[in-house]
Amino acid sequence: MTSTGPLRDPANRVSPKAIRLWLLESLVALVFFVGGALLVSTWVGGSGWPWVPDWLAASPWLPPLAVAVVVLPFLAAEPFVRYAVHRWELSGDVVYARSGFLTREWVFVPVSRIQTVDKGQGWFERMLGLATLEIRTASHAGSSTIQGLDFHVAARLAEQLAHRAEQLRDDAT
Repeated sequence: MTSTGPLRDPANRVSPKAIRLWLLESLVALVFFVGGALLVSTWVGGSGWPWVPDWLAASPWLPPLAVAVVVLPFLAAEPFVRYAVHRWELSGDVVYARSGFLTREWVFVPVSRIQTVDKGQGWFERMLGLATLEIRTASHAGSSTIQGLDFHVAARLAEQLAHRAEQLRDDAT
């Protein structure tokens, strides 16, 4: 078996507004991480347990600070790395999508195998005019999700995919 080289990048980037979406989601995650660390350190420090070091009981702000210092670089870098990686393309009868942050995923979905195309919006996506497109096949492994699409691009792509999948099913009978 011969190798034909690395996979080429899909042609289309997600919306640049996706960076703001992912930054907003990272900010919410940071608040939960630091808030959770603060709750735990306050609870543990004020409990009077003998196994808790005195320096920790006297400084309940230290664990949340440590969590913030460790987690913040990852949460700040993630949106920019995801934007550089996330791409999609409708090419002929295949949807090609690439995504990932720490790991990369390349998904090729034959349009003829598509069963449903769903467009969804969370709160933050709605605020920013973005949407997520979920392309489902009978096999979970053949399904794909494209996040960070402009709402109108997602609507147009969903319509194109549904129409093309119907055409291919009609041609097969």
